[in-house]
Amino acid sequence: MASRLAFLGPAGTYSEQAAIAHDPAATLVPFTSIPAVAGAVESGLADEAIVPIENSLEGSVTFTLDLLIHDSSLVIRRELVLRIHHALLAKPGTRREDIEVIYSHPQALAQCRAFISKHLSKAQPVASLSTSAAVQQAVGSQVAAGAVGNRRAAKMYKAEVLAADIEDNPSNVTRFVVLAARDHPRTGTDKTSICFEFDTDGPGLLQSALGEFASRGINLGKIESRPTKLSLGRYVFLVDMDGHREDECIREVLDAVRRHVSGLKIFGSYPRNPTPVPDESAGRQ
Repeated sequence: MASRLAFLGPAGTYSEQAAIAHDPAATLVPFTSIPAVAGAVESGLADEAIVPIENSLEGSVTFTLDLLIHDSSLVIRRELVLRIHHALLAKPGTRREDIEVIYSHPQALAQCRAFISKHLSKAQPVASLSTSAAVQQAVGSQVAAGAVGNRRAAKMYKAEVLAADIEDNPSNVTRFVVLAARDHPRTGTDKTSICFEFDTDGPGLLQSALGEFASRGINLGKIESRPTKLSLGRYVFLVDMDGHREDECIREVLDAVRRHVSGLKIFGSYPRNPTPVPDESAGRQ
């Protein structure tokens, strides 16, 4: 396990909780952005990095996808799924009906949209760099303010919990990935993540590439696209498949797909289907 683990800080974020779950003995090193978290490993300031990549309610974290596609040589070594329970936090003594501003990370605000609309309809949502930073903003605000965060942040920044479990969906989970210089050795129950693109456009291109997986009976757990950033209408396709890149069938299908595409990048192979980690910091009392 890593001795220095970079995460999206500051302390009190869900990313910190995922980092602790991944390696409780690691020295945690917070950074203020996803590119900075990955850059810490590339520069030698950390041994591994952990970043959010997907939420069950709001979908993919585009900053992480774009990092993997365009800006980093790191690969995925592990994935963790963290159960997310949001709480409404505020400076002690604040009444919910008086709140004028509600701070949080955009993803957290979106995950609590129904609660905010029903119970905080007069409050102005304001985006923060993280859920932890949002709690600090709310506690230090000169006007009545709230924050969407977790109980760990409430304890750290001396905030009061005005409401618990305010997420719109009780099955709210976030998937995190651990980035490192090398991916995980084969375990027999693995998944591999890749991306590929085409330098031309035409009917059947995507079907021909995906057909290589189907013809070999390889299950695809996820397919999505992101803009290439080169021109409007051009996309990179991202695929998660069952199997390890060292498996004979996966090596074979990757070679076959390369013949259909203009570029292919392997994000890494790692153990699949982890058991969700409970969100102990914001759970029910």
